[in-house]
Amino acid sequence: MFCVVCCVNNCAINPHKFLKLDSSALMKKENKRKESLSEIINQILNLLDKHKLVDGLVAKQDIPKQKLIKNLVNKQNLNTLMRLLNDLHAADIADILESLPIEERLIVWDLIKSENDGEILIEVSDAVRQTLIADMDNTELLAAAEQLDTDEIADIAADLPEDVLQNLLENLDVQNRERLQSTLSYDEDTVGALMDYDIIPIREDISLEVVLRYLRKLRKLPDHTDKLFVVNREGSVLGVLPLKKIIVNELDLKVKDVMSYDVVLFKPDDEADHASDAFERYDLVTAPVVNEKNKLVGRLSVNSVVDHIREEAESDKLSMAGLREEEDLFSSIWKSVQNRWAWLAINLITAFIASRVIGVFEGSIEKVVALAALMPIIAGIGGNSGNQTTTMIVRGIALGQVTFNNLQRLMMKELGVALLNGILWGGVVGIFAYLLYGNIKLGMVMTAAMILNLLLSAIMGVMIPLVMNRFGRDPAVGSSILITAMTDSGGFFIFLGLATIVLI
Repeated sequence: MFCVVCCVNNCAINPHKFLKLDSSALMKKENKRKESLSEIINQILNLLDKHKLVDGLVAKQDIPKQKLIKNLVNKQNLNTLMRLLNDLHAADIADILESLPIEERLIVWDLIKSENDGEILIEVSDAVRQTLIADMDNTELLAAAEQLDTDEIADIAADLPEDVLQNLLENLDVQNRERLQSTLSYDEDTVGALMDYDIIPIREDISLEVVLRYLRKLRKLPDHTDKLFVVNREGSVLGVLPLKKIIVNELDLKVKDVMSYDVVLFKPDDEADHASDAFERYDLVTAPVVNEKNKLVGRLSVNSVVDHIREEAESDKLSMAGLREEEDLFSSIWKSVQNRWAWLAINLITAFIASRVIGVFEGSIEKVVALAALMPIIAGIGGNSGNQTTTMIVRGIALGQVTFNNLQRLMMKELGVALLNGILWGGVVGIFAYLLYGNIKLGMVMTAAMILNLLLSAIMGVMIPLVMNRFGRDPAVGSSILITAMTDSGGFFIFLGLATIVLI
């Protein structure tokens, strides 16, 4: 867990708001960017279609200098394509590559300037990165990796061939080699895997003027730098010096006179999720990372945290759908099948169980045909309600809000919600059934079944994520599939059981 070093008088952390952005403005900007990228992708696809068309037409013509004509026309199309790509940011090129089928993707990849390869490999998704790396030889891969910082190399190291990674380590200087090996030694969900080494440590006994001259000598500050880290002779962190204090104070003042002793510290083994929460809570832009002896070893910046949050969000979305890993949209059929089959198999088993529940009450369904038409309503509402509960519990677990102390209260709350929803919507479907079939007993069965199935969905919606988390499994993975299976089978059993008792 992160720790907080406070001043002597135990003053509370008072973080500063460094930047406030209008969310609607950001949304509009992002929509415009997507529209622009969509237009560029269409242009790229049109140019590639022309490229293929020329190849096909010229090949069919028996004319002199056939090869020369083909090369001239294709060169014109590819030059247009290169000009289009070279004006784009690496992140935009990454989005374009992810949006192209594999064949077209590789053509575009070959046209991109080699000096941009490393940055683009960082930006693309893991699945797409693998297709690009497979198309590169070892020399190209080594050149691309050498363009990157140590922490960035660590991000793609798992996808690099073993011999390329070994050559890369040999080509690095001693300090960067040790940093890379250290970064690779940490789990991907820890602060150590996210931190970088672009740090500017200063001493507390120097003047602000000296600090300013030092910064000017550097000419360039690390990205997302809002503060400098103040250390003692042993390299232990004493506090931070916000850059704005250099501007607003007299330059003859000492660092210790204006520095802040309130600083959020992280250790390399801290969980990345906890660090993300701290960045959000305290509005951090950057924070020091220290070892067990409180010595400065790196920093954690907001861009790394945001990337982590985005990756976690994407992973959660995939997990809720029962997908094991990120899937390239244009990957082969076999790879997609391998990624999707596991939870589909579980779903198939649960479907057989549900069908057997229905089979038990076959006689009841034959006598009251309306039961067959009304069953999906009970199961569907129960599944949706259970997924709502599961989503809230999974979120609560992720944020550390669900504990054994409040488990009973949470369960009672969800049961209360289910009961009220069951009475309300169960009454609605009961009246609907009565009006449709003219059977008041059938309406009562519908109401009772709806209430009971929603109560079941509330219990399962709370217990399934908690049980999975208790046994060390990600509660987001496949939870929706399990809750749907439980509410389907349980809903059928409750509805048909009540119908058999009351109507038959």
